[in-house]
Amino acid sequence: MTARPAPAPPERGTPLRPALILVGVLLIATNLRAAITTLGPILSLVQTDQGLSSVAASVLVSVPLIAFAVCSPIAPKVAAKLGLERALGAAVLLLAIGILLRSTPPQPLLWIGTALLGVAIAILNVLLPALVKRDFPTRIGPITGTYTAVQSGVAAIAAGVAVPLAGQQAGGWRLSLGVWAGLALVALGVFLPQLRRSAAPALAQTTGAARPWTSALAWQVTIFMGLQSLAFYVLVTWLSSIEHAAGISSVTAGFHQLLFNLSGLAGSLVCSALIHRLPDQRVIAVVASLLLTIALTGLLVAPGIAVLWAVLAGFAGGNTLALALSLFGLRTKDYSAAGALSGMAQSAGYTLAALGPVVIGAIHDAASSWTPALGVLIGLAVVQAVFGGLASRPRTIG
Repeated sequence: MTARPAPAPPERGTPLRPALILVGVLLIATNLRAAITTLGPILSLVQTDQGLSSVAASVLVSVPLIAFAVCSPIAPKVAAKLGLERALGAAVLLLAIGILLRSTPPQPLLWIGTALLGVAIAILNVLLPALVKRDFPTRIGPITGTYTAVQSGVAAIAAGVAVPLAGQQAGGWRLSLGVWAGLALVALGVFLPQLRRSAAPALAQTTGAARPWTSALAWQVTIFMGLQSLAFYVLVTWLSSIEHAAGISSVTAGFHQLLFNLSGLAGSLVCSALIHRLPDQRVIAVVASLLLTIALTGLLVAPGIAVLWAVLAGFAGGNTLALALSLFGLRTKDYSAAGALSGMAQSAGYTLAALGPVVIGAIHDAASSWTPALGVLIGLAVVQAVFGGLASRPRTIG
């Protein structure tokens, strides 16, 4: 008799309640932007205390985005070796270590910690959609929209409290940055029960997962992901400057930035409510992208009511982010392929996100005006609508 091959080891060693898994997902989501958004408001304090030039300070802000671009394709390989849960747990621990190092003297630790937290968030960004695809296959949109809303809300809070936490002390910025390590440790503590699951390879290289780079649909998802990321990080970087150039005070522009982030939370929740109630996601992708186009056009032609455009742009961005992350699961057949597509799309997406603020800033400097820069962004928003519509058709890779 021919011996039968042994069955593959089970993916999970111990069943866990969906509610516990969901809480773990949401707590991880609270850490996906907080460590990044806290730096901007107190960057001048860090720059003064550490003697950083303007160029060095700009590079420091860009280090996490560069880490996202470089490390996103590696994340599925890490999960394949460690198992999905253990890879996520290790990344959360690395995030806590990176945050602590960033807020600890001497200065080299500022750079090392920033790089480590960027690597950690890159892994979490890629693997969280794969976990949702595996454990909540019929609720990808609602779960993704919810955790996207949570990450946006905590990011807004973190940015808002950064300056008060720093206070007026010379080294107060260290507390303002370092306190968020506690949030990462809380997430790790709640996620610990999931680490007891089997360490069987979580993202095996299936045919669909191995070749997303050759799929037209994968590139459509990737370009949509990249353009919506570019729009978000450009507005995070330059919205206040655009408004200030139009005669709006710095205090008011800062308030508009807060509304921009909070509106993203609302947009994510709306997307999560709609995504499974429609036959496909094309309406969400196109309408949200057109809302972004309207907001950018409003900043160009009617900057006096910038508060409206900030809210509209934030709402549109929350929709497109939740949709882009959901597409990793919706456009793939299994969570292995979802992880591979997530790695591809986020690598390219965050490359665009890292380049976007620099290029848009250079266009502004060359023209001494925000008009051509906003014109470029409006054109890219229209392209985003096209690729969002293509990526949102009801089909899967492979």
